[in-house]
Amino acid sequence: MGETDARVNPTALTPADAARLLLAAGGQHISVEMLEADVAAGAPTNANGTFNLMHYAAWLVREAAGGD
Repeated sequence: MGETDARVNPTALTPADAARLLLAAGGQHISVEMLEADVAAGAPTNANGTFNLMHYAAWLVREAAGGD
């Protein structure tokens, strides 16, 4: 039992956790600073500043397609 629960909530990731998860999943370098730049460019966050991975992914796809 003494193990730490390593599960993460994909609807409420801190920027650091989001960067680590995206790096592990995609293999491309991503940093907290890159996520913060996306937020400044309009990427959605939860009211507490965490990321909903699905909303962020949808935003990335929309941006790649040229916006709205």
